[in-house]
Order: sequence, then structure tokens, then C-alpha cells
Amino acid sequence: MKRIVAIIAGGDSSELPVSLRSAEGIYSFMDKEKYELYIVEMQGLRWEVRLPGRAAPIDRNDFSFIHKGEKVKFDFAYITIHGTPGENGLLQGYFDMLHIPYSCCGVLPSALTFNKFACNQYLKGFGIRISESMMIRRGFEVPDEEVIRKIGLPCFIKPNLGGSSFGVTKVKIREQIQPAVEKAFGEAGEVMIEAFMEGTEITCGCYKTKKKEVVFPITEVVTKNEFFDYDAKYNGQSEEITPARIPGDVAERVRLLTLAIYDILDCSGIIRVDYIITEGHKINLLEVNTTPGMTATSFIPQQVRAAGLEIKAVITDIIEDRAAGL
Repeated sequence: MKRIVAIIAGGDSSELPVSLRSAEGIYSFMDKEKYELYIVEMQGLRWEVRLPGRAAPIDRNDFSFIHKGEKVKFDFAYITIHGTPGENGLLQGYFDMLHIPYSCCGVLPSALTFNKFACNQYLKGFGIRISESMMIRRGFEVPDEEVIRKIGLPCFIKPNLGGSSFGVTKVKIREQIQPAVEKAFGEAGEVMIEAFMEGTEITCGCYKTKKKEVVFPITEVVTKNEFFDYDAKYNGQSEEITPARIPGDVAERVRLLTLAIYDILDCSGIIRVDYIITEGHKINLLEVNTTPGMTATSFIPQQVRAAGLEIKAVITDIIEDRAAGL
């Protein structure tokens, strides 16, 4: 009998369109002979499952829906919401209470990695290099002089909670600081101010099951823009080179560090870790992504192909491992 899988997309942030594209990607990748698949869209209190010609409401009491007069209950949730509530632990807690297995990290690692400043400071305690940074909450002001003294220019000002480069500004002069802070507050209630690092931007994906660990080939990101912004990510304004053009010993250090971060944070499913390689081949953490994009052109599918693997087999690996572990 086929396992009934919900591919969950949408969410309550600016990343909703990206999430919906990831859901379509995952649907195309999954083994349809092995799984009965439904895409579930969430936005606020609108939880609906896509059906031919219509949408059916989800019963939040048990995460089920009615189809052809019968109740359908899901056996597994593949979460591909980028942002709240699917990336920050809220949805994970809900599924934990319902005893429904899901594809990604649990409540604590999801909540921690969603908060970029907290996650980076936590990993710094394990000796992982990060950029100098500061965090401010809505209602608090930070003088320009303090930003320049503590962080320096240029710097990045971005929402502390969120992704896809919404609300991010590369600040070069004093006059840009406060407008950039306001722009970031438009996306989240916390803002991170981070020192600029000159170097090679790379990203590395991995996953683990009870039987194996898999680290994908590293991707080098060469953007045509000031930084890896939304247009660079999704509108072709960057070059993504897999495997990255970095020395073999550096690549091995990145792979080992990615696996170590996976274990330190107690991750599950596929994660992707972004880094900057600076002068002297120093590896600096940018952020950890626990629900990475999964469109056909996203980093993870690219890296899976470069590894000579099938994305269908990787997703099956994760579903079967997580479902068996409940």
C-alpha cells in the first residue's frame, strides 16, 4: 500500500512563491509508484490540499481531508515552506504532537537555524568562524556611529529571521544604514548587521540516515550583482559552478565542517550550509538552511546530479528513514 505524503508549501512570509515552486519541484522528483502525493498549501489559517479542479480544507485536528466522501490521513509530511511556520519549528511541533513523521529538522534545530544571529553565535562557541555581527529588535535604535565602530563598512543589513535575500541591503556609506534597517524591519522584527567578508561564496548540502551520511559536491556562487540577492538566486543573475573551484584540501575541510554542523545542531533531512572562503583559505560560516530550495535549478538538485545520484532516490531515502524512526 502506498504511503500518503503531503508536500507542504506556502507560509506566511515573502518567500511563499519560492516555496510553491519548491513544492512543484519535489512533486516532480518523488517516486509516484511508491507514494500517493498531495500538495498542501498553507497561508495563515488557510490550509488546503490541491485536488483536481478544486481545493479541500485540511482538518487541523488530525491533519486530514475529505476526498470522495472519505477521510484521508497523511502518513508523512515533506515540509518545503521557506520561512514561518515551516522553517522555524512551529509546524514541526504540530506534527510531533500528531505523531506524523516529517522530512526536516525537529523543533529546536529548526528554531535555532531560523534565527541567523543566535545560530551563528551558538556555532561560534564550537570554534566555527563567523563574521562580526550585531542584532537589534524592533523598537530599539542603533546609532550609525556604533554600527561603523563595531561592524565597519561595507556591511550587510538583513532580517534576522527569513531567507531568499528579501530585505537585505549591502551598505557602503553611513547614509544608507538607517534606511537599510527600516527595510529589513519590513520583513522581520529582528535585524542582523553583519560585517562584509571578501572571498569566494560556496554552499554545501548533506543529509544523514541511520545507515549512511552523504555530502554533496560543493557549489561556488559567482554573482553578477553586489551580492547573492533575489535576482541572483532566482532570475539567472549569477553563475553556479559545481564542483566549486577550490583546492581539494579546502573542499574536504568544508565537507567535514558541514557534517560536524549537522551533528552539532542535531539536524535531520537535507540541509545546506553557506560559507565564504576568505584569504588564507579560511572557512567562514554564513548560515544554515534546513529547508533548502528544491526547484529543478536549486542548489541541492544541482549537487545531487553532480554527485551522480538520483534526486528521487535521495528523497525516498529521507522519507523511509524518517518514517521508520517515528
